[in-house]
Amino acid sequence: MTDPMLPPMLPLAGLSPVDGKAVVAKFDGGLLSSDGGVLALREAEQRLGVADRLAACLVDLRAPDQITHSLSDIIRFRLLMIAAGYEDGNDASRLRDDPLFKMAMNLTPSDRQLCSQSTISRLENLPDARALLRMGRAMVDLYCASFRQVPKRITLDIDDTFDAVHGGQQLRLFNAHYDDYGFQPMVVFDGAGRFVAAMLRPARRPSGKEARAFLRRLLRAIRANWPRTEILLRADSHYCSPEVFDWCRANGLDYVLGLAPNATLRRHTETLEASATARFEAAPRDGKVRRFKEFFDAAASWSRVERVIARVEAGEEGPDTRFIVTNLARRSARFLYEEVYCRRGQAENHIKSFKTHLAADRTSCTRASANQLRLFLHAGAYWLMWGLRESMPKRSMWRFAQFDTLRLRFVKIAARVVEMKTMIRVHLPTSCPGQEVLRFALSQMPRLVT
Repeated sequence: MTDPMLPPMLPLAGLSPVDGKAVVAKFDGGLLSSDGGVLALREAEQRLGVADRLAACLVDLRAPDQITHSLSDIIRFRLLMIAAGYEDGNDASRLRDDPLFKMAMNLTPSDRQLCSQSTISRLENLPDARALLRMGRAMVDLYCASFRQVPKRITLDIDDTFDAVHGGQQLRLFNAHYDDYGFQPMVVFDGAGRFVAAMLRPARRPSGKEARAFLRRLLRAIRANWPRTEILLRADSHYCSPEVFDWCRANGLDYVLGLAPNATLRRHTETLEASATARFEAAPRDGKVRRFKEFFDAAASWSRVERVIARVEAGEEGPDTRFIVTNLARRSARFLYEEVYCRRGQAENHIKSFKTHLAADRTSCTRASANQLRLFLHAGAYWLMWGLRESMPKRSMWRFAQFDTLRLRFVKIAARVVEMKTMIRVHLPTSCPGQEVLRFALSQMPRLVT
């Protein structure tokens, strides 16, 4: 029955006939959803408890008798939206009536509407600096809780990524390298792709003191959970500074950091570059020649000499030399460069999942505190997608699939919802190609560690 209060539903124009028959398409299907897999994300969120962890860090200033949507419900709805590909808060205006999103929020399809975009916007502007620090700590606690047992050793990959902005946001800064205004937040993942931390900051290279302060807070939160776990820090040359060296040594952290080349370092590799080039020119069909050398050196600002490893590669374009610095005494130069440092490149894929697939660069709020909260919300959505991927069969391609691929195959599923007195039926397409994998993933959700 058509609601007389609603405007008439016009058919889609421009559809060609099929076998001589006219095609009439209208958005009047009723209790239908294009996000049937949101129910799987709901199971991951319930196991990880992301929304409750973040909501516990906030102080709700609203009158208790006037509250319809709790802070946990608002955050949970926003996390599900982002994970399902709705990074714009304005989409809540339509999705608040979606039957699958209601069910994911533990409501029946005929129950009240979910929160609106304006409610989400008020949430984003709610936290102060203290609340954001608590939320950062909560994200680290979530990371630590994702392990079945305390690990003996973890690897942390820290990096920064440019985030262009197009307004007068607080902390925005012009970056000459990118020729644009923006932020350059620090993000941390572990070697297995788990999200650890994120901090909004201006678009400039982090100084040694800034990196040290960030690492100090991060280590304090990790040590509160794991006092004796060994930690290896990996990063590019942005974080190669005497402040980071000295702090890591004083706190028992191992490190492998990229080192920007200079004339002093090049003098150590001149002979090796010449011999590698000659060897390549003698047999160019054998491919590039890669050689390694290690030595101890120190810049004027360093407090002591450090172990430096040089990788020299000679090819058609001439020699290419890269340097890393480490306090690891064991293992060969080749192993430390190829098997330890180069694996840091996987962190770029994690940043891609965070920024591109989950739109973590939607930092368009005026206040820096609101944009920092957005980073945490998108990080929470990252955890939901990580939980979905972690539940996939271990030896299948889905265990390593990108988040946008997982979303397309297992979240964006058409569903028809029928609400009865004693049950709610969700009818999914019979031809859905990923149904067996999704069935397996749901059976594994209870095993997600929290």
